[in-house]
Amino acid sequence: MPIASPADALPTVLRAGLTSGCLLFAGFAIAAAQDASTVPVPPVVDTAALPPLAAAWPAENPYRGNPLAAAVGRSAFNQSCAGCHGQDADGARAPAPDLRRLGRSCQRVQNLALKQRCIEDVDHHFRTSVLRGKVKVGVRHMPAWEPVLPPEVVWAIRTFIETSAVRPQ
Repeated sequence: MPIASPADALPTVLRAGLTSGCLLFAGFAIAAAQDASTVPVPPVVDTAALPPLAAAWPAENPYRGNPLAAAVGRSAFNQSCAGCHGQDADGARAPAPDLRRLGRSCQRVQNLALKQRCIEDVDHHFRTSVLRGKVKVGVRHMPAWEPVLPPEVVWAIRTFIETSAVRPQ
């Protein structure tokens, strides 16, 4: 039966909108409820051979370029991060972002002081994201790891990711 006027269509449009809104809200509620039960599990790694940190959370990765830290980070990453970010940081088919792309744009910066600042900014973003987790539109996409991971493990994971980084093409 044809609709006589736009005013006649309003109830149908409102009903469709309300139904869509309710379904969307229910989806967010279910996702949040499922995530609320997710508890980060610390990886089992030995950090004793890593150099001691001068400060708990230095401005930049203190283990950058350290092969031992990269090995510890790989083990920790594969135990705690690979489920979302991909085994060995290969996030090509993972549901979460490909972390190998972090800092990729810094490599193109010619000015050494600006390049250093770019790398420090990426380190800060990584550290903050790991410690606080990720929440978007009220839905937690990544748990907060602050109570679970010590600084040595976070920086070792960052070092591993850097050594696995995708190079610009």
